[in-house]
Amino acid sequence: MTSLSKSVIAVVCGLLLFVGGIWLGGHPEQLPDPARNALVDDDRALRAEIVDSIKDNFYRETDEADIRESSLKGIVEGLGDQFSNYLTPEEAEQFEQAVQGEFEGVGMNVEEDRRGLLVIRVFEGSPAAEGDIKQGDFVTAVDGESIAGLSSDVATARIKGEAGTKVKLEVVDPDEGTPRTVELTRAKIEVPVAEGRIRQVGGREYGVVALTTFSRGAHGKVRQEVDRLLEDGAEGIVLDLRGNGGGLLDEAVLVSSQFIEDGLITFTKGRTRPRREFEAEGEAIDGDVPVVVLVDRGSASASEIVTGALRDSERATVVGTRTFGKGVFQELETLSNGGVLDITVGEYFLPSGENIGKKGIVPSVKAKDDPETDRDEALPKALRTLAEKAAAT
Repeated sequence: MTSLSKSVIAVVCGLLLFVGGIWLGGHPEQLPDPARNALVDDDRALRAEIVDSIKDNFYRETDEADIRESSLKGIVEGLGDQFSNYLTPEEAEQFEQAVQGEFEGVGMNVEEDRRGLLVIRVFEGSPAAEGDIKQGDFVTAVDGESIAGLSSDVATARIKGEAGTKVKLEVVDPDEGTPRTVELTRAKIEVPVAEGRIRQVGGREYGVVALTTFSRGAHGKVRQEVDRLLEDGAEGIVLDLRGNGGGLLDEAVLVSSQFIEDGLITFTKGRTRPRREFEAEGEAIDGDVPVVVLVDRGSASASEIVTGALRDSERATVVGTRTFGKGVFQELETLSNGGVLDITVGEYFLPSGENIGKKGIVPSVKAKDDPETDRDEALPKALRTLAEKAAAT
């Protein structure tokens, strides 16, 4: 298997696949071999019958390869789980690039929305920034095709593509309500995984580390920035996870381990997955350094694992707004055609035993940023909370 094959993404349902078809009513492995083979043959024959009829009768020219890809997507969509997807070989390649921390696309962080994609962050100097796409905008269509109702993995894969190629996005400013079409030229984007800076409150210095994604190696970037800020005199750390939609489960554990020396970070279990516990890896920063985690509605999955672990271990105070509420995780399986089955296989739980699916994590200190202003209203509240914690130690 490739590196995608068993990457675990902090992201439920049961899907039974077997060669040539899918069984949704019972357990085909319980059928005698002749019956199972007959089921597979019937499925193949029915698929061929449908494809032939489309080729002969549909009013427009069709591409048989596109029909096959759409049918594969339809199988997974039939589960009714928004987090399970079939990725075509091209989409799988783009997904792998994002997991590595770099990709070719337009340079923005987005959140899944019923209308398409909500723009959470636009990277400075990116094609999206040059196209005047802003935080709070909605992307509703890609190259003339609606992305409403699609998972963020699939929708973003349609936006990404080879550097130098063009993509047309339909963008809606929620204030104006009128869609506009923006043509962007894709570029190689290096995601700034973690960025740290010093902020002052009451004449004292504190560090802010913004983590944008839990791609491979994210924990090392976080630790590098935290150590640098502490060496520069920071008396505490705000871990800013706003707009961070998650990523790799093992990175969530490792990021948590930068602040928690030992103890349970999370545990997972599923219908066919036994309980598995993930403990802190050790070598955390000094436990006397106060920590605040800043979150919002765009903080999901791996971000929620870290937030919950730091909260339940009483290592950090949570500031912001309620998080997304994604209490399930997926495994990626590379298929024979180069595509990927991204399927939800279980749930994850916080150290307290809580599963935050659909309800999210509610911060103990409320703070909300207003996307209509240039100011950051939430960060000052997080910094004041951090200063209060530092003064109390």
